Amino acid sequence: MAKKFKRYDRDRPYLNILDFLSEEKTFLIIIVVGIIIAATSTTNANFAMWIGFFFAAYAAVANDSIQSLGTFIESNKANKWWILWLFIGGIFLLTVTYSFIVYDGDVTYQRLTNLDGTSDYPHPEKFTFFQVIAPLVLLILTRLKMPVSTTFLLLSVFSADTSGITSVIFKSWSGYILAFIISFLVWYLSYNTIRKYFKSRKHSQYWMVVQWLVSGTLWATWVMQDGANIAVFLPRSQTVGQFSIFALTIFFGLGLLFYLRGDKIQGVVSEKTRVSDIRAATLIDLSYVILLVYKLFISTVPMSTTWVFLGIIGGREIAISLSRKKKGNKHKKKAVYMIGKDFSYAMIGLFVSIILAASGNSAIRDEIYSSIQNLF
Repeated sequence: MAKKFKRYDRDRPYLNILDFLSEEKTFLIIIVVGIIIAATSTTNANFAMWIGFFFAAYAAVANDSIQSLGTFIESNKANKWWILWLFIGGIFLLTVTYSFIVYDGDVTYQRLTNLDGTSDYPHPEKFTFFQVIAPLVLLILTRLKMPVSTTFLLLSVFSADTSGITSVIFKSWSGYILAFIISFLVWYLSYNTIRKYFKSRKHSQYWMVVQWLVSGTLWATWVMQDGANIAVFLPRSQTVGQFSIFALTIFFGLGLLFYLRGDKIQGVVSEKTRVSDIRAATLIDLSYVILLVYKLFISTVPMSTTWVFLGIIGGREIAISLSRKKKGNKHKKKAVYMIGKDFSYAMIGLFVSIILAASGNSAIRDEIYSSIQNLF
């Protein structure tokens, strides 16, 4: 049964604000306390580093559940949450441990370092307030069910100059366009065949095995790409102690995520057409992981996997809406609205990232100011 305070009252909008504050009071208290801690932590670089990391670990995992784990969670509602957690958490531990050993303490598969040992995202000797607060901004946007780019939001505040931001934007946008086109063609050209074989709600148990294999591969690939978003707060080469805290914090954070079944951001996945069908979820994840693997090896520049995922589900929704033979444009308008909403939210995250980066980094602020002057 829906709670009364969720009902919108146009005549008394102030009641809606009070209802929102009442519903989200625990979350708002956490954010306020987090801001206070962030403001006081900047006087001690080591303390600020760990505070920023803990914020980032929860914020990144909570936001990115939509893309790497969303379809897995949605299509495995019948399974116990702790079984899903141990499977995904185990893959995470194996993936980051491999990088830690092979790359001399670097858990990001060299996403934050160049071949010559330099970095476009240097580990700061002193953290700014905007760097520590960036994950809290991501938490707020996640609470509003916005599938924003964690890569843009967290890495931008550490970028040495605007080139670190523009390279990520270019790779991410190209990933979105490529994902949208490929997903559209796959689902549009094979819609009738997929609809014929997926018409029955019953499916072979082999689909469960295939989906877990595909989802596990997708998750490992995501960790290779987006692990940098969390590890950016820590030294580029971690000690055994630092690595233990890094790995175990995220491992148990994943447990909380599965216990909550993806929390509010999961709604972005749940509203899409028949994503709860394990066969459809498997096809989505398979096309997603192929694109991520391609983008992973094409360069070591970090990329927003959120944008690639939005391209995957966007192309699919448009393809399905155009392939349906139902009369009227209601379902087409609904698909366009959902895709437009997701894209708009992602753009909001991009602009917020640039604002945070400019606020916390004088070099980036000067470059943006110079670019604006050159335009006029």
